[in-house]
Amino acid sequence: MSYDRYMDATEAAGDAALVREARNLTPALYALGRVLRLRGVSEAELPPLPPSDLEVLRQVLDSPGIGVGALAQELGLHASNVSTAVRGLVAQGLVRREPDPHDRRAVQLFPTMGALQGMAMIEQAWAELFADSLATLSQDERTALSAAVPALRALAFALKSQRTAPRS
Repeated sequence: MSYDRYMDATEAAGDAALVREARNLTPALYALGRVLRLRGVSEAELPPLPPSDLEVLRQVLDSPGIGVGALAQELGLHASNVSTAVRGLVAQGLVRREPDPHDRRAVQLFPTMGALQGMAMIEQAWAELFADSLATLSQDERTALSAAVPALRALAFALKSQRTAPRS
């Protein structure tokens, strides 16, 4: 077998191993995300907020001053869907619109104090929910999860970068 064919076979085997790892990891991460999306708001005893609105609000909290177009691109949603969510969040007093100082036709979105307080309550509810579940795990399992945090953050960054990178 030539070196090139050996390297191609080795690379293909490595790719298959990565796909197996991803297939094992993805459902677990999806399940965790689902719990967070569905339970945080109700556990914090806040008015119901659709998961898409929560995603929009989270992004506005993370990027104050973001515009609707950039927000839509960041979340991978249609601008019309983001505009609808923003209108609802504005009506609930969670987001405020301000004219963009560089383009008077555009607006910038900012979280309100109510949004900041509400998200703090949601994040506290998430922490309590996770703490209750972490208490059922062994010390080794908790240690493994804590050690995985930097890798999970790096994975989230890589996934986000891959989604926003121009396609060739």
